[in-house]
Amino acid sequence: MNQDNPLQNRSQTVSLADEEGVKQILQSTVFGLWEIVNTLTRLRPSKRERYRVTIFGSARAQPGTYAYNEVRRVAAALARMGCDIITGGGPGLMQAANEGAAEANAPERNRSMGIRVDLPFEQEVNPFVEQAFEHATFFTRLHHFVLVSDAFVVAPGGIGTVLEATMIWQLLQVRHMHDTPLLFVGKMWAELVDWAKKHMLASQPPLATAEDLTIPRCLNTAEEAIALIEEHYAKWLQGQKKKPL
Repeated sequence: MNQDNPLQNRSQTVSLADEEGVKQILQSTVFGLWEIVNTLTRLRPSKRERYRVTIFGSARAQPGTYAYNEVRRVAAALARMGCDIITGGGPGLMQAANEGAAEANAPERNRSMGIRVDLPFEQEVNPFVEQAFEHATFFTRLHHFVLVSDAFVVAPGGIGTVLEATMIWQLLQVRHMHDTPLLFVGKMWAELVDWAKKHMLASQPPLATAEDLTIPRCLNTAEEAIALIEEHYAKWLQGQKKKPL
């Protein structure tokens, strides 16, 4: 064993003047903290009280536009069904979803949540968020979405929405998530999936499987999204009844 390596000899003190030794200890500690967090996130409640739908979409959409009104309508319908609504907590289509949940004549204890990320140019939490969470990085924020969501609805959006949508897609592909609907609503997403089929399946060997590219359900209308969530929610309710307290 190398007695000069502070990672191998944990009883050895390291001077702050030893730049390399300090760097090794800090790096080891950070990786150790990640391992602790990853282990803790394996824990799950045996039963979840609420069915939660995360809605991703553009922060730039304005109130009164078609996309804004449709997202608000979807969120209101899901809230009346008994679902909690989760968004990124900001403006645009995130606000539309939180607004729809707040306006719905929903069952008691429904919640409208926002999971935020700290950005130098980002707006405040939208006024319809009932419970807000703040993250310093996109990575922990995305992980939070994964931990608390039972289904995902992806409305039209920009680069941030693409990041969120493809992250969930990839986790479903590698089976880190199971039985979690990923619904792409709108023409732009169907074209993204068509692009993936054209380029990923044409290579030799293929860059993905045909099954991978069927994971997101591409939909044209809000009604289709509501119907699919309603179907999955009913199955979720039946499964919750069978689980131990």
